[in-house]
Amino acid sequence: MVTLVRVVPGEDPGFRRVRAGRGFRYLDAQGEAAGDEDRTRIRELVIPPAWTDVWIAADAHAHIQAVGVDDAGRRQYLYHPLWRTRRDRRKFSRALMLAEALPLARRRATGALRAEGLTRERALAVAFRLLDDAALRIGSERYLRTHGSRGLSTLQRRDVRVDGARVSLRFPAKSGRVAAIEVDDADLADAIEEFSAGSPRSALLAYRKGRRRVRITSGEINSYLREIAGAAYSAKDFRTLHGTILAADALARIGVLDARQERRRAERLAVLATAGALGNTIAVARGSYIDPRVFREYARGRTLDLSVAPETAIRRLLG
Repeated sequence: MVTLVRVVPGEDPGFRRVRAGRGFRYLDAQGEAAGDEDRTRIRELVIPPAWTDVWIAADAHAHIQAVGVDDAGRRQYLYHPLWRTRRDRRKFSRALMLAEALPLARRRATGALRAEGLTRERALAVAFRLLDDAALRIGSERYLRTHGSRGLSTLQRRDVRVDGARVSLRFPAKSGRVAAIEVDDADLADAIEEFSAGSPRSALLAYRKGRRRVRITSGEINSYLREIAGAAYSAKDFRTLHGTILAADALARIGVLDARQERRRAERLAVLATAGALGNTIAVARGSYIDPRVFREYARGRTLDLSVAPETAIRRLLG
């Protein structure tokens, strides 16, 4: 069994990448060039040429293999394949744990959602319901300032419309995309109608504190999720559960197919539907948000039971 080594980029031994003509050289802390074996490993990492300030682990078994800054100024990581496999296994297990915790969490949030007034608890319940219904990204003030894109914690009142029980969201999202989402939820609609009154450019999720309105932060949302769901779940866990259920639901509606080529086409359609719903590329949707066991079970002729609640059905299918 391979043992991975935890490393701290920039502190543990590594190579830095320097431009050399049309390519790159890789130098250790003493300025010595990487040997043939290390150069082969580094090439196989396929580090994007546009990355700057690149650090590459000297140990082939380091859990982080490379770090760099992309052209948008974001720090990016390349992990050891075995680390990714283990991390993904934990991630998809967490999604199934969230599916088990949701019924109780929903009951708790619904009570707060149906209360009156612009309270902090009610604002957090709105955040929970938007995550549960639409699997929004959490968002941050930094990302809003840097890229102009918004997420759950940075939604503005102008981003939402309420028509009866229907809530329509339209806002600038990640990667220059405009997110357009519709949710039919009477309790959510009633609450949002109250929270959205006022200046269009002000924060949607802001509660009243005396004469002021105080914005809910992403940290407060994560703390609330932990409080009502019983574990430290995040917006990404909701997106992973949503993605897995969406793909499984699409395959169940297509039905079991005998021919491998037809199954692959069905899988592509399921991934496409999931990517569209989550606002991701096809590659990211399949690689990050759909439990691969959905496709393995489909190949065995097993699909999601559409006659029961999706969270129950996905646990039966994959648990």
